[in-house]
Amino acid sequence: QVQLVESGGGLVQAGGSLTLSCAASGSIFSIKAMAWHRGAPGKQRELVAQITSGGSTNYADSVKGRFTISRDNAKNTVYLQMNSLKPEDTAVYYCYAEVTVQTIGGLQGFSYAYWGQGTQVTVSS
Repeated sequence: QVQLVESGGGLVQAGGSLTLSCAASGSIFSIKAMAWHRGAPGKQRELVAQITSGGSTNYADSVKGRFTISRDNAKNTVYLQMNSLKPEDTAVYYCYAEVTVQTIGGLQGFSYAYWGQGTQVTVSS
C-alpha cells in the first residue's frame, strides 16, 4: 500500500504565492516520475508540472515562469511553489507518483500510478 498526502492549499489573493507539498509513504522501493495535476469545475484535469527521479522538469505553458516543481527523494516528497497566482489557477490540485513498490521480502516489485486526494487552491481577484 502506498499513500500520497497533500498539504498547503488554501485561499490567496491574485499575485500571491502558495507552496503545495505531497508526501508518499508505504511500501516504496523507488519513485519514478512525480507530478501535479489540477482540475476545475467544467474543465478537464490537466498536467501542471512533472519531475523525473533525475530532476528533469516539464511545465504546462500556462504556469511556466510562475510555478516551480521540486522533489526531495530522501523524503519521498514533491513540492509545487506557485508564485504570481491568478484567478484562473483556482482548482483542486492533485499529486501523482509512479511508484515501484517493495515486496514483503524487500525486493523490487511492480510499478503503479498513485494519486493524492487533492487540495483546493482558490485565488481571489
